[in-house]
This record gives sequence, structure tokens and C-alpha cells, in this order.
Amino acid sequence: MDKSGPVKGKEMNDLPVMEGAAVAIKDGKIDWIGSTDEASNAFAERTIDAKGKLVTPGLVEPHTHLVFGGSRETEMALKQQGVPYLEILKQGGGILSTVNATKQASCEKLLQKALFHLDRMAMYGITTVEAKSGYGLDKETELKQLNVVKEANVKHPLDIVSTFLGAHAIPPEYREDPEAFLELMSDLFAEIKENNLADFVDIFTETGVFSVEQSRRYLQKAKEYGFGVKIHADEIDPLGGTELAVEMGAISGDHLAVISVEGIKQLAASNTIGVILPGTSFYLGKDSYAPAREIIDQGAAVAISTDFNPGSSVTENLQLIMSIAALKLKLSPAEIWHAVTVNAAHAIGRGNDAGTIATGRKADVVIWDAPNYMYIPYHYGVNHVNTVIKNGGVLHERQEIQYDSITSF
Repeated sequence: MDKSGPVKGKEMNDLPVMEGAAVAIKDGKIDWIGSTDEASNAFAERTIDAKGKLVTPGLVEPHTHLVFGGSRETEMALKQQGVPYLEILKQGGGILSTVNATKQASCEKLLQKALFHLDRMAMYGITTVEAKSGYGLDKETELKQLNVVKEANVKHPLDIVSTFLGAHAIPPEYREDPEAFLELMSDLFAEIKENNLADFVDIFTETGVFSVEQSRRYLQKAKEYGFGVKIHADEIDPLGGTELAVEMGAISGDHLAVISVEGIKQLAASNTIGVILPGTSFYLGKDSYAPAREIIDQGAAVAISTDFNPGSSVTENLQLIMSIAALKLKLSPAEIWHAVTVNAAHAIGRGNDAGTIATGRKADVVIWDAPNYMYIPYHYGVNHVNTVIKNGGVLHERQEIQYDSITSF
């Protein structure tokens, strides 16, 4: 699965598959790929028998809100009762609840929570993760989140790509002057760049948040500081966020639930990747999903993510999202695998490191308890991982149930 760029359009349905293959790993990288017959006489310090199993690149998670304080399970019953989100906000819930909890949490507490979620992601086969800030909405807390991401990248085996999403919402004190808030957030660009705290800058372009023009100015300033840019685009209203992502040369436009016909056309003609988040639509009980089928059919590149966050998609299970992509987005298994490997890697600027099994690449490999690649999205809601290999080392192995250890009381 060696691609020089993201896989677009109809090519997403053409998945390279090798039967009876063997992979050799040396010094943390893929050293050789061939047949099991060719490998039969080779020496190895350790051999893993994957006969009858599926072997793939490690999954790549291109859109998460990894670092946050607290949780919001009490809101589920309110939502089920039909309580509007604005009313939940008035009651102290919603995103402002997470913002307050994140402000109050220590760096150590946020770090331990982030490491816990990273462990879960690893167990589900994810080996590379994008992590956004955005639950601070002030200078101090946004920097705290970014520093926690940086520390997690040191302490956890998974590779983490950091994104500054200070422009995630408008705090109440800036409701009447969002321009001043954007200026406050852009004042952080120099410090973030100097301390290598983020690779990308993101913004929520949406009705009631930031307009297309505000987003354009903000992202242009981010580009002047050398950041790559991303956009939360066309999630609720089709404002033209996708078109702006293309115009700005954004590496990705994310959500795209209500992308326009023109937006699809421009996305297909660009190098911007559409990151689709079907778990969000599912969790919020929406009847409609992003038109991923049309986006691919028009020739664009699509990636898929959990959108892991405490309010609208509370799962680290990218395998479940793959099933939702099959059932609700009508994507084929081949398209889904491209969307969670090579395309997801390119959507976070890691196309040369992650998302493929190829000689010379990082040895990020997953062995699955599945007979073929179609089985994972087909058998939904469970963890199919047998073994996760990260940088050439075994990071996680499925534990067998020990029947002979059961005793009666």
C-alpha cells in the first residue's frame, strides 16, 4: 500500500491486497515484504504467525479533541428529553462545561486522562493520532492543552500530531466582539511556533461561531507563521467552509455534513482532503450524514475519523466508525480502509510516515482476528485487534480467556 499521495475518487475502491504475504521488520522499520515461501528460510529473532489473519497498516486517527477535563454523561438524558443545546448551555453544560473543567484541571490530571484515552486508541489498532486544543478559549488554558499534547507525545508510544483550535467557540465575554477573540488567539501563534506546540491551526467556520471572512483572515495569519491549516467546515450550515478550505490550501476540511454541490466540485479538484466524522451524526441522533458517497464519486479524497470528544462523539473505537461508514455513508470496505490509513495520514501531514505498509516506512502494523479486510466493518461494535506493532515493537496483544483459572465460590 505505497502511495505518494492520498487516494482519490474511484481509486479508493481499488485496495492492494497480497495473499500469503510476509513482512520483515528491522530497527523499527519495514525491511522487506514478500511471500511466506520466500520468508520460510529467513532468520528472525521473533516470528509472529498471522496465518488466517488480516494484516494492515496501523490505523490513523485524523481528528480528535484528545485533551479535556471532565465528562458530560449527565447531558445524555437531557438530549433524549429534547432539551435544546442552548438550554443545556444555560444550565452550565455543553462545551462551556468542558471548558470550565479543562481550566480547573492540572496539567498532570489532563495528561493522565489523555494517556488513558491513547491507551484505548492503541488497543483498537490506532498508531497515529491528531489531537486538537480548543477547550480553553483563553491563552493560558489553550497553551496548557498544547503542552499536555506535547508531553503525551513523549510519554506515549503513539505518534501524536498537534493542532491549535483556539478558535473552537466564542467565549461568553467575547460574544459581542468575536474579532477581538480571534486576535487574542492569533497572538499565541508566535509562542506556539517557537515552542513547537502545534503543526496545524484549525477554526470552526459556522453560523454563530466564525464567518468565512473571519476564518480567512485568521488562517492567513496562521499560514504567515508557517502553520498548516485545517477547517471545521459545513457541519451545520453550508456557509462555504469547504470552498474556503480549498482556497486556503488547507490540508483538510472536516465534518462536511452539509457540503454544497459547489463545495464537492472544488474539493475534488483540489489537494484538500475531506475528513468525514459519521460518529458525530450517529451520536447526536441525526437522520442525515455527510454525502461521502457523492464526494468520492466526484473524485475527491476522503478520510474518516471518530471525532473523539466529550460532547458529540464519545468513542475511541475507530473500528465502530468504519462500520457506521459502511452502513450510513454507503462506502465500500476498500474505500473505508483507504479512509482510515493512507488518506487519514495525508490529512494530518504524515503521509510519508504512516498509513501504508512499505519498505523503509515505520513498522506500524496491526494483525487482526479477521479472515479478510471486508470483515472488520461487517462485524460491528467489537474489537478485532489481535496484535498492534508500533515502531517495530509489540505494543498490544489480545489476551486469551483462561478457562482453567475459574473457581467456584
